[in-house]
This record gives sequence, C-alpha cells and structure tokens, in this order.
Amino acid sequence: MLELHDEPISEHTTMRVGGPAARMVVCETPDELVDAVREVDDAQEPLLVLGGGSNLVVADAGFAGTVVKVATRGVHVDSQDSCGGANVTVAAGEDWDALVARAVDEGWSGIEALSGIPGSTGATPVQNVGAYGQEVSQTVARVRVWDRVDQQVRTMSSPDCHFTYRHSLFKASDRYVVIDVMFQLVVQSLSQPVRYTDLATELGVEVGQRVPLAEAREAVLAQRRRRGMVLDAADHDTWSCGSFFTNPVLSVADFEVLEQRVTDRLGAEGPRPPRFADTDGNVKTSAAWLIERAGFGKGFGMPGPATLSTKHTLAVTNRGGATASDVTALARRVRDGVREAFGVTLVNEPVLVGDAL
Repeated sequence: MLELHDEPISEHTTMRVGGPAARMVVCETPDELVDAVREVDDAQEPLLVLGGGSNLVVADAGFAGTVVKVATRGVHVDSQDSCGGANVTVAAGEDWDALVARAVDEGWSGIEALSGIPGSTGATPVQNVGAYGQEVSQTVARVRVWDRVDQQVRTMSSPDCHFTYRHSLFKASDRYVVIDVMFQLVVQSLSQPVRYTDLATELGVEVGQRVPLAEAREAVLAQRRRRGMVLDAADHDTWSCGSFFTNPVLSVADFEVLEQRVTDRLGAEGPRPPRFADTDGNVKTSAAWLIERAGFGKGFGMPGPATLSTKHTLAVTNRGGATASDVTALARRVRDGVREAFGVTLVNEPVLVGDAL
C-alpha cells in the first residue's frame, strides 16, 4: 500500500482540476482497500474513494481527509459456456475500456456499446454507465462491496443495486465501497441489437440488427472520437468528465410544459425537443438539445480556461489552465441558462466534491 501526502488530485482525474489530497492511499488488493477504508472510518476522518477519476470534480482547496485510490487488478472468468454465458468477476480498479476490449476479443457480447468510456470498472455500477442503447446494469450479475456501516463485505444482486437511469444505490449513498463486479455476458460473436440510430447508420445496418463485436466496438469508438469522448492527452476536448449533465427525465405533463416553452421561444414552426419513451411512463429528452437551443453552442466560452467542448455541447472542458472553480462556474451558467429558457433544471453527472454547482 502506497501512502502519499499533499498529492495533487488534478493528476488523478480526466478533467485535470482539483487541489491536493492531505493524504492519499493507493490500494492494490481488496484487503488493502477494505483495511484503508476501515482505518479512515475508525479514525472518523473524511474519506474520498477515487477510481479512474473520470467522473469527479474536486474543489481547488483539495480534500482535507484521506483519498483512497482504488488500484486493484484482476479479471477472473468464473464460468463460460453457450448456455449460461460468460460470468466474469472484475476487480474495481481494472480499466473499463480494457475490459470491453477483452470482451470483444473473447466473444463476450453485452458491453461493446460501452467502448471508449474512461474510468474504472468499479465506478460503472455506481453511475450505471450507459451509451448507444446499452447500460451496464443490463449485464451486472452482482456487486461485492464493503459496507461501511455494518463493517462487513456484502454481495449485492442486480436488483439490490436499485439501478435507474445513470443512478444506483451506490450513487445515492457513500455507505458502500465497490470491491469487484461480476458481469454475465452472452457468448457469441455478434453484438447485442444496435439500438442507436447514428450507430446503425455508421455500421450501415437497420436499428435492431446485430453486427460482429469488433465492428460494433470500432463504430462506437469512431462516434465517441467525433464527440471528443475518447481520452487523448493532445485534445483538450477530452479533458473533461464526458457528459457533464444527464438527459432530463420528465413526467408527461412536465414535458408538455417544456414543449410550450420551446414553442414560445423558438416559434410554432421551430424545432421540437427530442422525445424518448421511458419504462416508467415518463419522457426522456436531450440535455444537449436544450443546451444548444438555450444559446450555448459548441466551444462556448472559448478561449477558456473552461469551455464547452468544440465537438459536443454536453462536455465541459479544461483548455489547459482551468481550475475547478472555472469548471463549476461554466457548468452553473449553462444549467441556469437552460432553466431560464426552458424551465428544466439539468442535473450534473460527475460527483462534485467541495464546490456546490
């Protein structure tokens, strides 16, 4: 276990902002992870658990307690056959995209549309990460966690995790620390049905068709690169947390109010907000569409230091010298502008530590 002091958190996040951690403990095994968390809790000190840092913005003042960095490794194939699928247990600290790449190579179908998403595997059930018609909750069989309240390791089945859109039991509370995740994947050479129109167009197929896993992965990566969503140190559009806001999920009545606000602002002949059915009878619409129509286009805020991506309006980016305050100030301006224009309050996707949005 490696212990660091006054370690810049900015060096451990994809946004590359955030002040120092008073103490950082790097854990390479599950036992080290549990011991480190228990030690901090026993001392009643502030705790921040850090994975890949792709969904985190820490204040410029830093973190006064202990940051436990999860650097555990290990991918174990528990079982694999054409009937039961591939049951694969993955350590929380494993790189997510490396796991997706391996799944494609091994012929494990179910997470190929989640290619190119940065961060660690342990963070994926916390956020219920999703893209291009897939969510990680569709393949999570169970999550093994350290329960900070009961001081014991617990195994949570998928229903126990209370997955909803970009949310889970783990995001709602800091009670649980993810140790590892078991995925149940389909053993086959083809992708799951392609559900995203732009992705289907990229692949030259109809929505609902399947394609070879490698083709699906490459098409997803191509889509994400065009949006600045694949990490590249030379591209400041990727110095971000990916999508900064989640897509709003509204009741039918609230969506009708939004439509009227759009008509009032853009005219009866103007564009209409996207509408996607929700399994609970609600309506999901596009945060990017609202941001753009509220007057915040690609590259808004240039030359910086913090701006919207020049490729995608959902990403708040660091142009090289931004502080956490710069990032949250821009996000706040966009959020407030959308609310003023359309009456919808956008919800941030990354976790904000120390600076309220």
